[in-house]
Amino acid sequence: MTIELSGLVVFGHHGYLEEERRLGQRFLVDLWVDVHGDASDTDRIEDTVDYRRLAALVREVFAGPERLLLEGLAGAIADGIVEQHAAVERVKVRVRKPDVVLDPPVDYAAVVVERARA
Repeated sequence: MTIELSGLVVFGHHGYLEEERRLGQRFLVDLWVDVHGDASDTDRIEDTVDYRRLAALVREVFAGPERLLLEGLAGAIADGIVEQHAAVERVKVRVRKPDVVLDPPVDYAAVVVERARA
């Protein structure tokens, strides 16, 4: 079973440029979390991962220490999900930066990080 959260909007003081860290910026986070459990049969939240906790973890990472790279943000989220939720078998995290200024223009810059339980 896969839990998907798409387009979580968070604000954070992260980025390679000092101005990005000083002013802060908007980020979009997408999660795909593969869970072993019986929630599709039992209809019990105890048999899955509560996606409210996943969203809270994303908020915590973005409120935490400044990171220079999208890679660091995505890795911290992925690692936290695996560490905090025993039912998670694998996770894929995409962190998008929609307001990036590039020439030529782009819709967003993004990094995808995947982790699996060892």
